[in-house]
Formats: sequence, C-alpha cells, structure tokens
Amino acid sequence: MSFETILALEDGRYFRGRGAGARAEASGEVVFNTGLTGYQEIFTDPSYSGQIVVLTYPHIGNYGTNAEDSESTQPYIEGLVVREFSQVASNWRSDERADDFLAKRGIPIIAEIDTRALVRHIREQGSLRGVISSRESDPRKLVERARRIPKMAGQDLATGVSTAQAYSWSDGVEPCPPAGTPAPETPGKYHVAAYDFGIKRNILRRLAAFGARVTVVPAGTSAADVLALKPDGVFVSNGPGDPQPLRGPTAEIRKLVGRTPIFGICLGLQVLGQALGGKTYKLKFGHHGCNHPVLNTLTNKVEITSQNHGFALDPDSLDAAEIELTHVNLNDRTVEGFRSRKDPLFCVQYHPEAAPGPHDSRYLFAEFRGLMERA
Repeated sequence: MSFETILALEDGRYFRGRGAGARAEASGEVVFNTGLTGYQEIFTDPSYSGQIVVLTYPHIGNYGTNAEDSESTQPYIEGLVVREFSQVASNWRSDERADDFLAKRGIPIIAEIDTRALVRHIREQGSLRGVISSRESDPRKLVERARRIPKMAGQDLATGVSTAQAYSWSDGVEPCPPAGTPAPETPGKYHVAAYDFGIKRNILRRLAAFGARVTVVPAGTSAADVLALKPDGVFVSNGPGDPQPLRGPTAEIRKLVGRTPIFGICLGLQVLGQALGGKTYKLKFGHHGCNHPVLNTLTNKVEITSQNHGFALDPDSLDAAEIELTHVNLNDRTVEGFRSRKDPLFCVQYHPEAAPGPHDSRYLFAEFRGLMERA
C-alpha cells in the first residue's frame, strides 16, 4: 500500500509522489544511475553511502531480491527514487520483494514522479542535496532541511563503511564463469591484502577466482601492519565520499608503493593518485551506471564499464615522468586509469568486477595476478 511522499531539493524544486519501502525521512546527495538492471547490487553498494539514488530505468522491483545478489551485508543508499515501483516480484531466484527488502532496513522509496525531468534538472544544475519524506507534508520545510545537509565535498564516508576488523575471504569462484575468464589457480596460491573503503563482495569473488586468499583490512590499517601480513599484492577498493579527507590512509598507502604490487579501483584510484602527488576534484553530477564507455589507450579498445563515483583525478596534477595515463572516459575525457612507470602499480576509476554490469574489464584481475607473479 503506497502513501504520499515528497522529494525536496536544496534549490527549491520538489516532487510529490507515492511512497513505498519505509515510512521514513531520509536525506543525502541526489544522484542518478543509468543502469537498466541490477538494482539490488546498487542498493547494497557501500559507495552509495550518503546518497539518494534516482534510477533512470522506469520499471524497478519486478524481479524482487535474493540473498546472493547483495554486495554487502545491508543496503547503503539513503533513499530511492523511481518512476514505477513494481508490487509484484516474478523471478525464480526471488525470495523477497524489493520494497520489503528496503522497508526492513528503514529506507524510503518515492515513486510515480517524472524521473526524466528530475535527471535533466540534476544534469543542468549538478548533484543536489535532497530529502525524501512521508512524514512532512510541507515541501518548504523539507527544502530548508535539504539546505542544512552537509555537502559531499569534504566528507570522509569511507571510514564509516569500512570493516572494523580484518577478516579473510577465499570463496566465490563462479560455477559457470563467462567465456574469456582466466582459469582459476590453486586456491590460496596468492595472498592479497585488500583495503576496505567500501569493498563489494563481487570484488572479493573475482580475486578468489584467480586463486587469491584475501585478507580484508580496515581503511586505517598502517603500511607496517599490511606488510606484516606478507601479502603478494595489495588491493585498494572502491568507496563513498571525498578522497581528500583520507589523509591518513593515503599516507600509509604511499609507504607501500614500490614494496608490493598494488591494484586500485574507483576511490582506490583517487587515493593512489593522491599518494603519488595528484589532486582530485568533484564532478558536476558524477558517473553512476553500467554503460560508460572507456578507451584503453594501451590497446586502443573501448570497454563498456560499471561506474559509481562523484570525484575524479586531475591529470594535470600528475608527474608524467612517473605516471602513464592508460584509460580515458569517452563521455567527458576524465581520467579512468593510470599506471606507474617504475613500480608495480596500476588502477582504474571504474568497477571491473561489474556487479551489476558488463564483463569487459575482468582482464584487469588477470593483470594483477601477472604483477604478483613477476614480483
């Protein structure tokens, strides 16, 4: 049963719709995701902490949710905005309706609004702070609340979603891997220490698929403690928020450069870029979706990629004698990947584990394995 709900933005614009999920009020930066499917993975991606997500695909919830498709132990989106939310879940894998899945975790949904108009507004104005509420009927009050929300720039959200204690992971080899997936090695052949800034389960599965035993460590783990694990390589994960406040983790990861192979993705690229002297900046409305074209400048091939970030690395801030840019976004020419010219280190701005998304970039895990073998 739906109920009246309002989405109010900091610039004064608001939308009235019908509510689902939790009868609650939630706030955050409003961003849009252009993926056609994979909504449960989006709900549970820790990189969405602090954000209300608008899904541009018009019909959401029709295949329900299941225990296998969650990318973490809980949803991390603050709220959800859709054109139409299905009250029917029809799929053999479904064990819970999507609105029930979010309602149990206190996350509100607003549906039956013009999401095309909302997305166009965000594209023109940039990402905006907003509030979803089924409790307050006066949109002017909600607009004022939206204006009091902390801006995303300057927020350290990664530390808040990181694991509190280190843990091991060795499961997740797919029973029927896609064609072209590297053959799995002997389980436990490699030991990878993975910094958790908001790591997703499918990243861990992909590392395990080539024989890695993974030790996931908190965001604040020192370089000395990581080296004490005697890893064959270090992985630096995706995560939410602004990379600039992560000065402590950046300083520790800087100490690892040259001492062990390093592979970073998403926020991990930004942290590694900062560790090598680069600077980051906030994008107008970010990259969120599983259909972003990226040119690999080393192979001259285009990859369709899964992305979720609101900040980018300034290429002019990098030392070209030390760093080689390897990937570029074909929509806006932003940096999508680089590698060190002298140390075993490379990273990409997107999510090569692709959950959800295409498998074009899974070769990067094989490249990481190659770095560890040569080291």
